[in-house]
Amino acid sequence: MTRKFAIIAVALALSTGLAGIAYAQNADVTAALNAGAVTEQADGYLGVTGSMSGGVKAEVEAINIKRRAAYTQLAAQKGVTVKDVAAAVGCTTLKKRGAALPAYCAN
Repeated sequence: MTRKFAIIAVALALSTGLAGIAYAQNADVTAALNAGAVTEQADGYLGVTGSMSGGVKAEVEAINIKRRAAYTQLAAQKGVTVKDVAAAVGCTTLKKRGAALPAYCAN
């Protein structure tokens, strides 16, 4: 399993289009991330942890839809599951942000 994540992580590093989607957000979502009301999750998607305006929730959902589309495209290209790609992105994102990592992100 760790080898699979390593292969996916390398593929992600070589994929330029995915990086923009992983971090694309508006100022309200950025503020919610900084406040902890929206969080990056280990599954590669944004999560809502607090109450917030419907506009921010809608933007989070839109970002997650774009991420899923990018993950699906990369998964098809690399012959792996969408879940594996999303988890690899989630691990990379959490690591970059200095967050605690789940056990499967160890390497």
